[in-house]
Amino acid sequence: MNELLSEGLGLLESLVAIPSPSGLEAEAAHHLVAWMAGHGFDATVDACGNAIGILEGPPAGAVSWREVVLLGHIDTVNGFPPVEWREGKLYGRGAVDAKGPLAAFATAAAIVGRRGGWRIVVAGAVEEESASSKGARWIARQRRPDQVIIGEPTKWQRIALGYKGRLLAEVTMTRPMAHRAGPENTAAEVAVAAWNTVCERVETLNAGRNRVWDRVQANLRSICTTDDGLFEVAQMALGYRLPCDISPDHLKSVLEGFADGASVEYRGEEIAYRADKNTRVVRALLSAVRSAGGTPSFVLKTGTSDMNVVGPIWRCPIAVYGPGDSSLDHTPQEHISAEEWHKGVEVLADALQRLTDTPQSM
Repeated sequence: MNELLSEGLGLLESLVAIPSPSGLEAEAAHHLVAWMAGHGFDATVDACGNAIGILEGPPAGAVSWREVVLLGHIDTVNGFPPVEWREGKLYGRGAVDAKGPLAAFATAAAIVGRRGGWRIVVAGAVEEESASSKGARWIARQRRPDQVIIGEPTKWQRIALGYKGRLLAEVTMTRPMAHRAGPENTAAEVAVAAWNTVCERVETLNAGRNRVWDRVQANLRSICTTDDGLFEVAQMALGYRLPCDISPDHLKSVLEGFADGASVEYRGEEIAYRADKNTRVVRALLSAVRSAGGTPSFVLKTGTSDMNVVGPIWRCPIAVYGPGDSSLDHTPQEHISAEEWHKGVEVLADALQRLTDTPQSM
């Protein structure tokens, strides 16, 4: 096990050293596939570009294989700080989100090995960090697992049970040019007024909702203006995080007409998803954290993940787990400690062993 832990940490470092922003994951995916192939997996890059590794044990008599999918993602956001070790911590893009959990998945599965009656699938999905979730949508159509763990940073003692929904909007305001000393509002002023209207409507919608998990969160992602001497244009990118009881369509209806005369294009629509905590997957993770000397706890995430995509389709026991501090996601200081990562692998290997102990039971 110690040798595999060392090799797995080497895998993490090498993956972090390969830039793989959404849409450009091929080199990292092939690298992960090569590592998995060298550690007993049947491994390939699938038709969508996902890295897939499978450990299939001998069949359990007449019973068909049961399947557990460990679904991580191999892409990252842009921006690539130097990859380096400092004081036992690996710095670099993806160390936390989410090559850390993905490398932990591959290492834990290699430690557990092939299990009778079970098919263990490690998947490194592409384009999770973009609004497409292309890789997860492809995998959701290809597989029908019995149990799923999603790989996202939760810290090694925590288990995530849910992610909020999402709605993105591109807003464009166009106005004829006018003298700045005149009474006409500029496109930029109209855009600011529209944003203020959004905030007012969202605040009304959030009345009586005290927990962040239960509230709609509105975010002004960017704003810019241009002109050609005849017309001026203001463009805004807006993002919304949605609780379980507010769908993207519901929010659209609440916001209807917020920007008079503007062009509004919506995308990135995801429904919030919350998993049941009384499942075999969650119980296995809870027991594994305790066995590793930790005190397990639950968390609900305010972002989105591939759980939003596959959860409603697969409708099986599912939870989110992975080493790393999510407050470091997407930041220049992104890093993970070797100790934290080792603990995560220990928990995952133990949980995977528990999940595959009895091929005919849920």
